[in-house]
Amino acid sequence: MKNNSSATQVARPALSSRAGLPWGLLGVAAFSLTIPFTRVAVEGGGMSPLFTGSGRAVVAALLAAAALACTGQSLPRGSQWGRLAVVAGGVVVGFPVLTSFALTSASAGHGAVVIALLPAATAVTAALRGRERPPARFWTMAAVGAVAAAVFASLQGGGFGGPSWSDLLLFGAVAAAAVGYAEGGLLARELGAWQTVSWALVLSFPLMAVLTGAAVADRPPSGSPAEWAAFAYLAVVSMFLGFFAWYRGLAIGPMAQVSQVQLVQPVMTIGWAALLLHEQLTWPTVLGGVAVVACAATAVRARLRPSGGAGDAAGADPAQRSRGGAGGGRPDRWTTGRWRTGPRG
Repeated sequence: MKNNSSATQVARPALSSRAGLPWGLLGVAAFSLTIPFTRVAVEGGGMSPLFTGSGRAVVAALLAAAALACTGQSLPRGSQWGRLAVVAGGVVVGFPVLTSFALTSASAGHGAVVIALLPAATAVTAALRGRERPPARFWTMAAVGAVAAAVFASLQGGGFGGPSWSDLLLFGAVAAAAVGYAEGGLLARELGAWQTVSWALVLSFPLMAVLTGAAVADRPPSGSPAEWAAFAYLAVVSMFLGFFAWYRGLAIGPMAQVSQVQLVQPVMTIGWAALLLHEQLTWPTVLGGVAVVACAATAVRARLRPSGGAGDAAGADPAQRSRGGAGGGRPDRWTTGRWRTGPRG
């Protein structure tokens, strides 16, 4: 940072690219407890799914507003507000609310298998958003992974009559989170990692406050200490602190590579479900999880094959690019309408 020579600018990318994956892994570790703790919060019936999904966003939004105010962050500009609305719709409203309703009947392990589609879904969203042309194997394996998840959901539901309503909610949660993750990773390069999720939380506060008020009026929450502890984790970690690490990882490393870290999340979630909730680890759950994760991993890695170009700046530090650092205003891959797939970390 102190030395603005060209040599320094060349050396920085390798260091920055290595930093992306550990940050992503820290975020995934925090998120891996989201499904089990959501199950804890809604299973007993003391807290309604709507209160669990919206109330945690209200708490997180208050924390976010305090953090933004204390650090004197500048307001987002122009179209950034619209893109923040996309992030909020996906990861503040869509995923928490849909999973809260789904997990009133689905087990945490079952939910983890369906949500194992998220890495592939994030990569597909990033590919479409970046106007890429990934190889046919990418699209094939993404589709096979979706089919594998659907078959698992149908079998767990008692046959091939179609997924249950809880499975449809889980698939909707995957789609919402994929869009939120992709756009959030982009905005993190411009606004900063924690600032992105903080502004998304603040933007969604009015809606979530109304939903929380409606939920309380309909059924006042009366959870046990364990249920309130689970709710606190969802509000403070899953909805706020976890995104600090996750969006920083997406901003530093290429979005597709860092999204691969999500492949360990269903494994961790199933483990937490067995350890904390004493859910039985069945062969269908294990095999379904392996199939979905394998398809997602193959799809994401197919997309990451280098497209060549020694001058590819994919490893460049996004903070330097977005702030117009000493290296000069090199255009971001998203704003130029194409996504370079050179390895970054």
